[in-house]
Amino acid sequence: MRDLRAPLVCLIAALALSGCMGRTSPVAGDPVLDSMAYGQPSFAAPVAYAEPAPRAAYNLGPGDKLRVVVYGQEGLTNSYAIDAAGAITMPLIGSVPARGRTPAGLAAEITARLRNGFIREPSVAVEIESYRPFFILGEVAAPGQYPYVPNMTVESAVAIAGGFSPRARRDEVTLTHTDASGAGRFVAPLGTPIGPGDTVFVGERWF
Repeated sequence: MRDLRAPLVCLIAALALSGCMGRTSPVAGDPVLDSMAYGQPSFAAPVAYAEPAPRAAYNLGPGDKLRVVVYGQEGLTNSYAIDAAGAITMPLIGSVPARGRTPAGLAAEITARLRNGFIREPSVAVEIESYRPFFILGEVAAPGQYPYVPNMTVESAVAIAGGFSPRARRDEVTLTHTDASGAGRFVAPLGTPIGPGDTVFVGERWF
């Protein structure tokens, strides 16, 4: 009798355990478990939106006109044009190289020079007052040099130059662009953005 008791206890325990497992269900009200159990999510997942890519920092060059503000120093606050050598000339500190720098980088250079024996804690800001011009050549009504306006494209440059000539190729142009890494020339469609100092060449179409 004692020999039969142990197997019988094990059998009863196994049946009880299997019954408990069969009655297990997802916790009521838990959306994650509900979705796993029934195959349909009970809530909408949040939508992630990518941030737009930032624009590249603008590099200064000859022809740009800057507004340099030295706070508390009216004699130094003024408009300065970047000359052909790529520099501006300010009181006290003289010639400051600007070509290839960003406005923030130029402000940091001016700050460092003023701090070196002139002003104890200078605060400097540099803003672009007007951009250097762009050039458009070739088959347009009025080729030449024009003031640059932010967010210009090849198409708007052609419009400023009076539109295409009758012989112009109207689907693409040759664009020459110069930045801190050097100059590059490439064929571009009309919707291509242009920058200050760029040269747009409109070619002649083949009849």
